[in-house]
Amino acid sequence: MPQPQPNMQQMLKQVQKMQQEMMEAQESLKDEVVEASAGGGMVTVQVTGDLNVRAIKIQPEAVDPDDVELLQDMVLAAVNEAVRAAQELATSKLGGIAGGLGGLGLPGL
Repeated sequence: MPQPQPNMQQMLKQVQKMQQEMMEAQESLKDEVVEASAGGGMVTVQVTGDLNVRAIKIQPEAVDPDDVELLQDMVLAAVNEAVRAAQELATSKLGGIAGGLGGLGLPGL
């Protein structure tokens, strides 16, 4: 039994709507900020949803001239965690929109 052909005009409208929603979601990610810390809050990093590091705060007691490596490790850990959280935020916002492609009846989507 042959499958009915999808309505191309309707599909095009849906794709255009999703493109608009995707652009709006990507734009809104610039204004959303996630925060992560390391060393029990000694180092805190803020990253926007579009993966720009907005701020790095280091508590004065975290600065030990005899153990610079520990501070470097805390900064690295906080940055990596903040970037991971920002990516998760972007995936949750954009994934729902992209998931709508499956409803178009297109093969492979």
